[in-house]
Amino acid sequence: MELVLILLGIFSSSFLVALSGALMPGPLLTYTVAEAARRGFWVGPVIILGHGVLELGLLILLLLGIGAIINQPLIMGVIALAGACILFWLGYELFTSARHARLSFDAEDVKTLSPFWAGIIMSLSNPYWLIWWVTLGLGYVLFASQYGLWGVVFFYIGHILADLGWYSLVSLAVAQGKKFISDRVYHGFMVVCALFLMIFGCYFGYQGVKTLVGA
Repeated sequence: MELVLILLGIFSSSFLVALSGALMPGPLLTYTVAEAARRGFWVGPVIILGHGVLELGLLILLLLGIGAIINQPLIMGVIALAGACILFWLGYELFTSARHARLSFDAEDVKTLSPFWAGIIMSLSNPYWLIWWVTLGLGYVLFASQYGLWGVVFFYIGHILADLGWYSLVSLAVAQGKKFISDRVYHGFMVVCALFLMIFGCYFGYQGVKTLVGA
């Protein structure tokens, strides 16, 4: 009974911590909003599916001890610069496609990343996602692992359900909003999302250079 209560505590606390992070605006949320307006509600859950697969892989690597290797200024700086380039490129692609986008076109006509791969790439392009995992995330994983495999499983399920719940809600709200906005408003909406991605890219690039200089 005591173990059950501990596992439920790990699950609930993991859920709340992950939800607080999911609520913060970032590249993954921005891309989800833009693609949900293009393709509909299903984009959000599929993006989180890709995000969740990536996090599961990283979780396994952290348990194997890779966290101490990654958490070095030189490596984190290079990761930040690579992520900055990806974000800027994705923002530019979204900006150029916004001119021709229409609310009524078919998803098959959209020449962008598939939602599953977007979940992986957008997560990798955000250096703060990796920083969270090799610091707070690693500590939480090590704590949960004290209670065996079930401790890690309950941690992961709580974590990913928070992301899935929030991003699905956002995706549904945006998809339903398509019924009430014109193509002109939609174009402006896409441009704003694209600019946010490029701004994130510039900021992460600055942080990457700063980290490398101080390494």
